[in-house]
Amino acid sequence: MRFRWKLLGSLLCLSGLLLLLYRLLSTAQPPPGSTSSQGSPPLIITPNISGSPAAGYFRALHDHMTRRRDKKKEEENWTKVRAPQQKPKTPTPEEWMHLAVVACGDRVEETVTMLKSAVLFSFKKIKFHIFAEDSLKSDFQKKLEKWPRQISRKIEYKIYPITFPVGNAQEWKKLFKPCAAQRLFLPMLLRYVDSLLYVDTDVLFLRPLDHIWAFLRRFNDTQLAAMAPEHEISKIGWYSRFARHPFYGTAGVNSGVMLMNLTRIRNQQFKNNMIPGGLTWEEMLHPLYQKYKNYITWGDQDLLNIIFYFNPEMLYVFPCHWNYRPDHCMYGSNCKAAEEEGVSILHGNRGVYRDEKQPAFKAFYEVIRDYPFDDNLFQSMYFPLQSKFLESVHTLCGRIPQVFLKQIEKTMKMMYERRVVVHIRSHV
Repeated sequence: MRFRWKLLGSLLCLSGLLLLLYRLLSTAQPPPGSTSSQGSPPLIITPNISGSPAAGYFRALHDHMTRRRDKKKEEENWTKVRAPQQKPKTPTPEEWMHLAVVACGDRVEETVTMLKSAVLFSFKKIKFHIFAEDSLKSDFQKKLEKWPRQISRKIEYKIYPITFPVGNAQEWKKLFKPCAAQRLFLPMLLRYVDSLLYVDTDVLFLRPLDHIWAFLRRFNDTQLAAMAPEHEISKIGWYSRFARHPFYGTAGVNSGVMLMNLTRIRNQQFKNNMIPGGLTWEEMLHPLYQKYKNYITWGDQDLLNIIFYFNPEMLYVFPCHWNYRPDHCMYGSNCKAAEEEGVSILHGNRGVYRDEKQPAFKAFYEVIRDYPFDDNLFQSMYFPLQSKFLESVHTLCGRIPQVFLKQIEKTMKMMYERRVVVHIRSHV
């Protein structure tokens, strides 16, 4: 009897020792550089205990460890499938806005002031396309190279010679104002440019150029250009009273601010009254001029009115506050959009920047021209503008200061928040 109890005790001790040895060997980590460290399953040693009472236990334990290892490996494989590595996003190219102007004679200072107003308030970068007489090229370069780095890094510019690809160049050059007809040939001269905003030299931006550039996205499938009406009231408009040629709508359109999708213009066939079929822009210009040259007064603007008279579906008309001229206030306020929104683009035609007939317009020109490019827009631009405006309250245009100052005040606040508030937050 004692012998049996001793044998049973010895077997139990042996089973315990073997179990302890198995756990130590199965959890041991392989040395660095071994096969297991390269991703192979861990080494598991099963002792030869087939003849002992504990054999069933060890087999069950070995099977359990194997299933657990296989399940973990399967989960890792699913993780790799479900969460693949994301490729880095390709950065999108920065969008440029394109602004064109034509300058001849003594318009260098006026043109540079216009360009200055465009870059001061805009967000995206701008490419200036300046068409000028050869004698003016160095003057433009000298003035633009003086702009501070924080301004010049927002622009690129190129100066082009005055060129008329079709017809008599001297005839085109003398049409209305010197070189003004150059704008008609921009689709042909800037073939690498998709869209473009053309403005006269006497234009001033009172809000970001980005905002009028956004009108391009409003064009429908047939529209390829945008202009503002020549007048809001047809009964007192020039075209409705005096024009001897076809014109767009009831009062015509003004070409001093013209947004163009040049790609569409180049690819379109235009209806006309010269031949039964359509003509391309390039084919149409010279014959159209030859037909109407004895009937037009405002040169290239009249030709554009004739084109869109026959193709009205191709024109997008934007509100008058995007091309606000003395005509909108010298006979009383007749631009409702400006009364509601304020003037967005000021067009000082009739030479009002050079005389004393419209001091409200001249005040904007002088303040922007003399602005020293510092960051204090309110102190260096808005407050001087308010002071100058007090001198114009006796005039018809000066009697509606809210129309002139509403939008520029919004712009100043927007620029202040962008330059100052955001700058402070970035350093907090």
